[in-house]
Amino acid sequence: MAIVISLLNHKGGVGKTTSTINIGAGLVELDRRVLLLDLDPQANLSLSLGVGRQPTTLYEALRGEADLAPVNVRPNLDVVPSTLDLSGAEMELINEAGREYILRELFEGVRDAYDFIVIDCPPSLGLLTLNALTSSDYVMIPLQTEFLALQGLAKIKQVIQKVKLRLNKKLDILGVLPTMYDGRKVLNRDVVETIQKYFGHLVFDTYIRDNVALAEAPAQRQDIFTYNQSSPGAEDYLNLCKEILERTQVKA
Repeated sequence: MAIVISLLNHKGGVGKTTSTINIGAGLVELDRRVLLLDLDPQANLSLSLGVGRQPTTLYEALRGEADLAPVNVRPNLDVVPSTLDLSGAEMELINEAGREYILRELFEGVRDAYDFIVIDCPPSLGLLTLNALTSSDYVMIPLQTEFLALQGLAKIKQVIQKVKLRLNKKLDILGVLPTMYDGRKVLNRDVVETIQKYFGHLVFDTYIRDNVALAEAPAQRQDIFTYNQSSPGAEDYLNLCKEILERTQVKA
């Protein structure tokens, strides 16, 4: 039975999609079977892995027109692609009974085929994100190590707590992931110190360093391990995935 992890931050540009892709690929490097779910209408995850428009996407599945249709991108790594049509899904599903649980029901047909399902949430706190949280075991919060990225952290934590209370009792915060980190910058170090005071042990020991290879890999439609396995980005995400395995073993 797959462990489901949502990557959530309603601020854009914090490394959420990059982290979703490379956490998935890193878990594959550690011999796990992984399904990535592109829940963002911008479809950046699908594009970054070279998955073009498919006959069946997440949009059709959420509308009840089809089951989830994973696309294989490398051995043991599959993707359920997104499409711009997904941007209209929130309005179209607003009157559906049990609309918060649609994604959870869709996962029932695939959870036994994977060890992990990793969800790239949209940069908003709407119905799509609510579906992700309702169907997840854990939430990860990627956080760019800059001052503005700290704004809204309390809101994210509040939303997670409300979902846990009302919709998904098993939901927990897996950790906060500092991204685009440069230890030479005082600001980056100060931001990490601030989030450690706020989240304590939930902050991952691994920080994702600012690394050009992480920006180059999507242009080649590859994850960081396929693009440059010796890069600092690959090292960081592999270490992060080892931490994830340690933190999730209770529910494994």
